[in-house]
Amino acid sequence: MKLQSSKKSRKPRLVLLHQYYSYTGFYNFIITNLKKAILPLLLIVGLLFFLEYYVLDFENLFYTTTKDLPTIGLLSVFFVSESFLGLIPPELFIAWVKTLPSPIVYLSILALLSYLGGCVSYAIGRLVLRIPSLKNWIEVKIGKHIQNIRKWGGFLIIVGALLPIPFSIVSIASGIIRFSFKKYLFYGLFRFLRFYLFAIAIFKLMS
Repeated sequence: MKLQSSKKSRKPRLVLLHQYYSYTGFYNFIITNLKKAILPLLLIVGLLFFLEYYVLDFENLFYTTTKDLPTIGLLSVFFVSESFLGLIPPELFIAWVKTLPSPIVYLSILALLSYLGGCVSYAIGRLVLRIPSLKNWIEVKIGKHIQNIRKWGGFLIIVGALLPIPFSIVSIASGIIRFSFKKYLFYGLFRFLRFYLFAIAIFKLMS
């Protein structure tokens, strides 16, 4: 009886959540960002496939352009980028690790550095709360993300971890609103999934 009653009580809550996310525009937000992300991504992947098969050898290209650069240095650049606004597309680094001796190991290191970079961004969000002038400036710059994280909480963190939305900005917004750090760490784990999924496409392209 208790099991049946719990199932019955669970359904209305899911319905209410669905209504809330519909009313606040969460689904429209997802669709809009998917359209923004998927179309350019398909065009880029299509162009890369064409160039790979008819013009260039991308694996050899990335190898020759990065072979003389220190691995630790490139990983450090990636970590800094992921910690401060994600200025460099992670896909470039995913393509780079394909040229290394143990690409899966280095891909996992990239995912971990991106995850830790998000934690640094979260800490930055908490830190700016102590500097009123900086807090006001940041809130103006990423005000939309702050409003969205207040409305949708962990679901926006998942979206930021998976989609080509700057994960660092979502993380800073999470810190500014004092979103639970334990929950942030849990939702941020979807960042690993993003790297492995993108690597499947990029590694296949370069093989």
